[in-house]
Amino acid sequence: MDRVSTVAFSGDGQLLASASDDNTVRLWDPATGTLRSTLEGHMDRVNAVAFSGDGQLLASASDDNTVRLWDPATGTLRSTLEGHMDRVNAVAFSGDGQLLAS
Repeated sequence: MDRVSTVAFSGDGQLLASASDDNTVRLWDPATGTLRSTLEGHMDRVNAVAFSGDGQLLASASDDNTVRLWDPATGTLRSTLEGHMDRVNAVAFSGDGQLLAS
C-alpha cells in the first residue's frame, strides 16, 4: 500500500475508509484494524473519501478526474461520475445525503 491521503469514518463508526496513492480505497474494521475490502477502479491516486450520512454510499475522488460511488457493504461500484476537467481533490455529502459536492 502506498501513501494514504485521507481517511473517513462511517456515521456509525463501524467502517473506516482510506484513500491511497495506489489508486485504491480500502475499508477497515476500526475496532480490530482488519482490512474488510479493497475497492479498485480508479485509474490514478485517490485524494478523498466520504460516507453518506446513512452509510449506504461511499464517494471517492481521484486524480483520474472522476468521482466514484461505492456500496460500502459489498464493495460494489455503483456509479462513476465524470465531467471534471482536472483531478478531484475533495468530496462531501450534504447532511440529508441528497447532494454530493466535488
